[in-house]
Amino acid sequence: MTENEITSIPTPPLRVAGVRVRLSVDDKVYQLGAWLAGLSSFLAGSGLTYGDRGSIRPYNDHIRELRVARGALQRCSSLAFHILAASESEDEASDLARAGMSFEELREFTGALRDVLLLTDSLNRAESMTLTEWQAWCKVFAERFSDVSAFEKLTTQVDIGGEQFLPEKLISLVKHGQGTIRSEFETILPRFGRILRLLNIVGEMLASDEPLKPALLIFSKVSEQIQELIAYLNNRIERSRGADDDFISSIDGAAYTVSIELKKVINQELAGMTSIRPSTTVYARTESAYALLTESFQHILTGFAKQFDQKIDSFELFPNFGEKLERSLKLRNELYAILLLVQKAEHDPETKNTAELNKALLRYMDEALGFLFYKDTETFERFVEEILVTRQKKDLVPILHRFGAYLETLFAQVNMRSVLEKYPFQHIKS
Repeated sequence: MTENEITSIPTPPLRVAGVRVRLSVDDKVYQLGAWLAGLSSFLAGSGLTYGDRGSIRPYNDHIRELRVARGALQRCSSLAFHILAASESEDEASDLARAGMSFEELREFTGALRDVLLLTDSLNRAESMTLTEWQAWCKVFAERFSDVSAFEKLTTQVDIGGEQFLPEKLISLVKHGQGTIRSEFETILPRFGRILRLLNIVGEMLASDEPLKPALLIFSKVSEQIQELIAYLNNRIERSRGADDDFISSIDGAAYTVSIELKKVINQELAGMTSIRPSTTVYARTESAYALLTESFQHILTGFAKQFDQKIDSFELFPNFGEKLERSLKLRNELYAILLLVQKAEHDPETKNTAELNKALLRYMDEALGFLFYKDTETFERFVEEILVTRQKKDLVPILHRFGAYLETLFAQVNMRSVLEKYPFQHIKS
């Protein structure tokens, strides 16, 4: 297998606690299956799930959807190449066998992938793509892989397992639980694990600062799995009438919560993403969509754990909550301190007050700005830039007034974070 036989781009390493870790063959096989499953979900809706509502571009121009699909195909190409290269050794070949595939089956898959990529690269040279052309490409994609055994085996990886991606503490609680509630959760929880594992791919992309529009395909598969999860939970509710009220309430609340968060992600954060050009906006909206789904699932799983141990909390199950709490506490205090300095400088814009504010803003930019969601950092940075370059009091005061109003809103939003629920704000005494 040569690099000329299949388009190859570097496979990004996984980041664990800030350390770059190379993916194992097992992980690469899973990720390859995840991208293929995501692409299939994306194409099943003709790529219109995240359509450009209100866009001025012609409705039948689908070149952007093609380019999103092309980015995913290139990633699949890279993963397949690295799996094949690694599987030439006996130890790594066993990892491939665990996925139920042979080396020859994967080679057959790469041949089909190469054909689709060549066609996609050719179509990508055009400035536009009609609906008919887009549908024809989707049909070619489906037909080319219809009789490729590795394609189905790879995509199946995403819809099985899941337990290994749940907190060990939660698995242990369920394992030692009593009664029918235990068996119910043993069938429900893996579905949450599968979705969290898919979302982790997006988290890795955010951490590695990779191009993020292809993540729409992962979100497509996540959306599909969440809808199946909601249907499954509602079915369990209907079949469990007369069962433990706490159990019914917990899965009913879970179904409602994930449906609300999914609507936010599809209708707000990811709507029109294929047409967005600024990379900062793409990053901000992807980060927000990822956080909404991941944190809501973590809170739901914490609620499930309380069915077995009322004393357990999110911090025990998910270490990232501890880090988020620490950051949120620091962020809240810093924002409030800056708000006081802004109000002081607005009412008395003397050199001493403005110098004190400027110093605090520069310190904040170095130490705490990264604790905000990316969509808020741009606005904050613009205000800081305006304040630092403005010298005339008559020009500075209106800026400070607007900045103060923005900070009050931002402070309120931070104070509403779920990790701060048990940590009421203590006002800074002047």
